[in-house]
Amino acid sequence: MKKYDAIVVGSGISGMTLALLLGMNGRSVLLLEKGPRIGGSMTRFTRQGIPFDTGFHFTGGFCKDGILQDMLVTLGMRDYTKPIYLFKKECNRFNFEAEKVEYALPSGYGDTIAQLKEYFPGEERGIERYFEMVRSVCARTISMDLRKISLYPDVLDEDYISLDAVLNEVTDNQLLKGLLSVYSMCYGVKPSEIAFAAHSRICFSLYQALARVEGGGEAFIDGFRECFAKYNIEVRCNCTISECTEIQNKQVGRFVLSTGEELATGHCVFTIHPHEIMKLLPQELLSKAFLNRINEFEPSAGFFSFYGVVNGDDTGDDFHPTIFSLFPTADINRIFDLKSLDSLPLVIMTSIEEAKGTRYRAICALELSFPEHVEAWKDSKRGNRPSGYVAYKEERVESIRERITRVYPEYGETLKVMDAASMLTYKDYLHSPEGAAYGIKQKIGQFNLFGKLPLRNVYAAGQSSMLPGIVGAMMSSFIVARSIMGIEEYGRFIKQRLGSS
Repeated sequence: MKKYDAIVVGSGISGMTLALLLGMNGRSVLLLEKGPRIGGSMTRFTRQGIPFDTGFHFTGGFCKDGILQDMLVTLGMRDYTKPIYLFKKECNRFNFEAEKVEYALPSGYGDTIAQLKEYFPGEERGIERYFEMVRSVCARTISMDLRKISLYPDVLDEDYISLDAVLNEVTDNQLLKGLLSVYSMCYGVKPSEIAFAAHSRICFSLYQALARVEGGGEAFIDGFRECFAKYNIEVRCNCTISECTEIQNKQVGRFVLSTGEELATGHCVFTIHPHEIMKLLPQELLSKAFLNRINEFEPSAGFFSFYGVVNGDDTGDDFHPTIFSLFPTADINRIFDLKSLDSLPLVIMTSIEEAKGTRYRAICALELSFPEHVEAWKDSKRGNRPSGYVAYKEERVESIRERITRVYPEYGETLKVMDAASMLTYKDYLHSPEGAAYGIKQKIGQFNLFGKLPLRNVYAAGQSSMLPGIVGAMMSSFIVARSIMGIEEYGRFIKQRLGSS
């Protein structure tokens, strides 16, 4: 029976990060991926040779002392990822349709605050108070400093206060409240449900420096793949764990793969959805309270994705990627209420992509979606969907296309639809229950499945474990790696890679 120091299940950004961290520190690692290729939602796909992003579109943290910057430097990955900053405020616009107003926000913490004060004279103190609270939460969150992270969760008073409550405290202006909570689209939870602390930890890096990445998520995947080759890291696709056996003293002795092979390991880390992890753990060893806690996790919102290209477009050197977000109303709580609105939020992203020496203006538009939208076809299989589902997709594609051309009338008839994806598509290709974009909802007072599980050599990491998005998922892997490596070894490694603080 072959033995590894660690087995990592799931090869999204969290799984790749953890595998590399352990490999860099002398561990033999087996990285398992259920699908045909590594990368999870970081992967891209092509249509007529033109690349499109699956789940990774933009990020924060690419700045001096930014958490993403520190993680990439530690992993030796910084040179593989070239950020394309959205510094100009025209690159990041928000339109509240019911109120018929539009705002543009620059990148940069100070510049964002200054712009908001200009938009909302008389609200200066409330704006300052909000950003002071965001900064304070992140300064007191030790997991946002790689030198100080701990397996024990950061719990602050703000973890028990909703974003909604804070916004109501700092201002009565609904438009300002809406603009301060637009990044709810980056975690898929309404302001009344998410803790202000979680909101702050997700949004802080977006306020610091908003950026796309040249080559999208594939730039990360290519970098990880090249780095894996330097260490004792084995990657297997179309393979996962099917059973945990020979359990003694709450420690798994053997892990059975979907191929039938049996392996032994010192540590096994699942970076997959919590509900999928529960299917693999022996139920008799789990308490009723533990099972109830996991069963109560709700899926975050998802997206219906539209992919297109502007034919005959002039992609000159002066082009900058853009993000244009349409919200039916400035009341962000209402946009997550399926029965509240006739239309849904739509985020339209444009970028320049190259295929066979030709540059194209690619468009990816994400319209908020919920499991109820595809409930009628949830048991159907890929490649054999009923006609009703096909009609549903065609209707949403045409609706999104019309909304895009209203915002960009110059595209007119030149906008060519290349593909579309529903929540069922994400469910099939990313093995995500319900097809949710961000795993589970991050709700006030909720204790996520994170770190050590009831079995002593089994751990959980990933965006559902800590925070959604690339930054949260990678942070969870650093924390679990520290637990596996031990405090002293981890400390020496971080000091070697980043130096003393």
